[in-house]
Amino acid sequence: MFAQTPTDPESSESHNSLAEQILALFRPLPGIKALKIFAPATSSARKFLVQLEPARQLFVGSAFKTFVLCEALRLVDSPKVVDQLTTKTQLALNQAVWSPDSQTLNPPNVIGMISERLALEAMIMHSDNTATDVSILQTGIQNVRSFISSIGLTQTLVPDSTRAFFGYLFGAPNYLSITWAQLQGYLNSDAHFVNSPLNKTITLASSMEDLVSYYSQALMGDFFRHSETLQEYRRILTLGDAVLRIVPLGATGFGKGGSIDVPGFHAVCVAGGMFFSGRWAFFALTINWFDPAENDPDTVAAFATAVKQALNLVFERLP
Repeated sequence: MFAQTPTDPESSESHNSLAEQILALFRPLPGIKALKIFAPATSSARKFLVQLEPARQLFVGSAFKTFVLCEALRLVDSPKVVDQLTTKTQLALNQAVWSPDSQTLNPPNVIGMISERLALEAMIMHSDNTATDVSILQTGIQNVRSFISSIGLTQTLVPDSTRAFFGYLFGAPNYLSITWAQLQGYLNSDAHFVNSPLNKTITLASSMEDLVSYYSQALMGDFFRHSETLQEYRRILTLGDAVLRIVPLGATGFGKGGSIDVPGFHAVCVAGGMFFSGRWAFFALTINWFDPAENDPDTVAAFATAVKQALNLVFERLP
C-alpha cells in the first residue's frame, strides 16, 4: 500500500482558500475597505496575492511618514549613515516646526536642538507630528515628492507639513504658511474642521498598490546604495507600536500605521512587510468610513483584529 501524498500547502487551491479567508475578515467592516498582501515567489514556494480595491486612493494618515524616512536616509546614504544622523545633523525645535498631536516632542515645552536620527525615530515610533515636520523641513518635501514620482507611485499624496494639513482642515486661508500661534487659535477656540481629510488640495493619501510596491522595493534595499542605510531604515521601521500589535510572534515586522478620527470621517491604515520562514510578505490595509461621532473605537478595534488575523493566516499557511 502506498502512503497518501500530503496536500501541497502551496497549491492554487490552498492559496485561493487562504485569500478567501482573508477577504472574509474584512467584509463585515463598514465603509470603504482596501487591501493588498503579496508574498513573492521563492525557489521553493509560489507567490501569494490577495487584494481588494488595490488601486483606489484612500486616506492613510501617518502611514505617509515612511516616505519621509526613506528619502531622508537616501540623502545621507553612506557607510557612516548613523554617525551622520546622530552627530552631524542637528535640527532646531521651535515654533517654525511645532505641530499638534506631538506628545513626544511636546510643543511648546521642548525647545532646542535634536539629532535627525532621534527626529526620524520619533516620527515612526510615536508618529509625532513635530518630529515629522522638522524631518520634512530637513529633507525637503519636493525631494520626497520627486522620489515618490520616480518610483511610479501615482496615487500617493503627501502634505507640505502636518501643520499645513491641520490648517487646511480648519479652513485657514493661509494654511501653507499658518503659524503655530494661529493654529493654536483654532485649536483653543474649539473650531470645527470645514474640509475633509481626504481631499484634492492637501492630504495624506495612497493606494494599497502603491504602498506594497514601495515596501517590496524599499525593504529589499532597492533605494539605497549601502547596506548600513538599509539596516537603519529597517531598524526604524520596527519601532512603531502598530507593527508589534499586528505582526505574529515569530515574524519580523516593519512598517507604519496611520489614522484619523473627526466627526463624520474616520480612517485607519497599516502598511509594511514581514519576514518569516525565509520569505517576505508585504501588506497594506486600510478602511475609510463615515460616522457622525467624533470617535469610533469599536470599528478601529474590529479593523485591528481583522488585520492581525489576516497576517496570522499568512504566517501560518505560507511555509
